[in-house]
Amino acid sequence: MAASKDQIIQDIIEMLKEVYDPEIPVNIYDLGLIYSIDVEDNGTASVVMTLTAPGCPVADMIVQNVYENVMSVEGVNEANIELTFEPPWDKSMMSEEARLELGFF
Repeated sequence: MAASKDQIIQDIIEMLKEVYDPEIPVNIYDLGLIYSIDVEDNGTASVVMTLTAPGCPVADMIVQNVYENVMSVEGVNEANIELTFEPPWDKSMMSEEARLELGFF
């Protein structure tokens, strides 16, 4: 593996910051929708994520965008995206920047 795991994870984070829920003007990473990112020595990246609501009408699109963006990172050979609702997402998981942008203080 040419790049270090830490560098690949940072690159994945940057790519996840390009994925948006079309109804919310903040990227999914800053919304706190990404619970974990792991990269194995063989280049398999695993992302555990959630959505703001279980019934999200664009869930498939968001998960597909996450998959495509993770796969675009140099050093990633395979991507496993796991969607979970445990623990349930809440506004406290957002970054400070996201809370400010959305008007939650």
